[in-house]
Amino acid sequence: MRNSVPENKMGTMPVPKLLFSMSVPMVASMLFQALYNVVDSIFVAMISQDALNAVSLAFPLQSLCIALAGGTGVGMNALLSRSLGAGDRESADKCANVGIFLNIVTAVIFAVIGFFIAEPFYRFQTDNVHIIGYGKAYVEIVLGLSIGLFMQFCTERLLQSTGMMKLSMVTQIIGAGINLILDPILIFGLLGFPRMEVAGAALATVIGQLISSVVGVFLNIKFNKEICLKLSELRPDRQITGEIYKVGVPSIIMQSIGSVMTFTLNKILIGFTEAATAVFGAYFKIQSFIFMPVFGLNNAMIPIVSYNYGAQRPERVKQAARLTTIAAISIMTAGFAAFELIPATLLGFFSPTEEMLSVGCTALRIIGTTFPLAGFCIISGSVCQSLRKPVYTLISSVCRQLLVLLPAAYLLSLTGRLELVWLSFPVAEIISLTLSIFFLRRTYKYAGISL
Repeated sequence: MRNSVPENKMGTMPVPKLLFSMSVPMVASMLFQALYNVVDSIFVAMISQDALNAVSLAFPLQSLCIALAGGTGVGMNALLSRSLGAGDRESADKCANVGIFLNIVTAVIFAVIGFFIAEPFYRFQTDNVHIIGYGKAYVEIVLGLSIGLFMQFCTERLLQSTGMMKLSMVTQIIGAGINLILDPILIFGLLGFPRMEVAGAALATVIGQLISSVVGVFLNIKFNKEICLKLSELRPDRQITGEIYKVGVPSIIMQSIGSVMTFTLNKILIGFTEAATAVFGAYFKIQSFIFMPVFGLNNAMIPIVSYNYGAQRPERVKQAARLTTIAAISIMTAGFAAFELIPATLLGFFSPTEEMLSVGCTALRIIGTTFPLAGFCIISGSVCQSLRKPVYTLISSVCRQLLVLLPAAYLLSLTGRLELVWLSFPVAEIISLTLSIFFLRRTYKYAGISL
């Protein structure tokens, strides 16, 4: 009976309308998620700069969780969409169930890591006892209960891969909304709750993720008729796992590289002043308002490209990629303008000291110049992944963050001038752009798509 289901809209609806209908709820939900990420740090910054630094220095570990969850989701998303495009619903079902199993196992591993690594992780970066204390409590909670994050990512990707973007948006908004409500309550001890400070921020985050994941599982079982989830099918499968990680591993490595980059750059920056690491942490929160909508577009594009590649419709693949690229560059250009014109206003939300404000305005203006270039690189990398050439995206990411950005930052730090360290970002982005253009052309040629 399942083979009689009409073809998915990703193969029939006009591409502009399809991309718009799928991306709008994704962009909206990503903006909402960016809001709660920023508010989280705004509340923490009200405690002290040490508290903000503790959360900022935890970012590499959180990024590593997101790398595994997101990378597994990318691989699962691409394989599931490609299977549906080819009419292979049995493979789609297996992919969904194996993907859930993989996320559960990974969450357990991170819970163990969080328990053992939290304090040594902070002591390696600083000897400030306040930062260490705040950070240890924060990391033990966000990693120890990361099952919510992994399942939230997984259930969202299942909805996205079958074009159910509005339902995916529901799960994200519910999680973010709960986090927004609980943040001030748990951080400052309102409504009779104890004052938990940084630990409260962590607890608010994981509670939101856990509830969001439960809602995501319910929505997939109730409304996602493209796949069939069964508890008895949540088990490993070597072939499906291999296919998922064939696409997903490059994405995992790319995002993990981001964790290495952030960790190492924090070490370089804290050598100048703790205000610099606070700025770097604030930057990541602010830029999420710009990058999150692009990632929303990106997440909407991936299943469209994968589905139509599987259905052998190259013109729809090319059209989706082109429209997404134009939209991404437009968004990033708006972000560039904001970073150039109102950096002090943006930093003002984080209760900055005079030193943090001085360092931050320079940093934001320099880093902001990379945004339009980054918009193109993000989309082109995902197109390569969707067309089964993920290694190209991996090479670009490794070159940008490890082979260019970090060496450039270190060499510039030897001048003793903090403002020059930020120049490593535009240098790295120019290299990334060059590689992205080259690899996108090769990927199109491999896929038999004319430019």
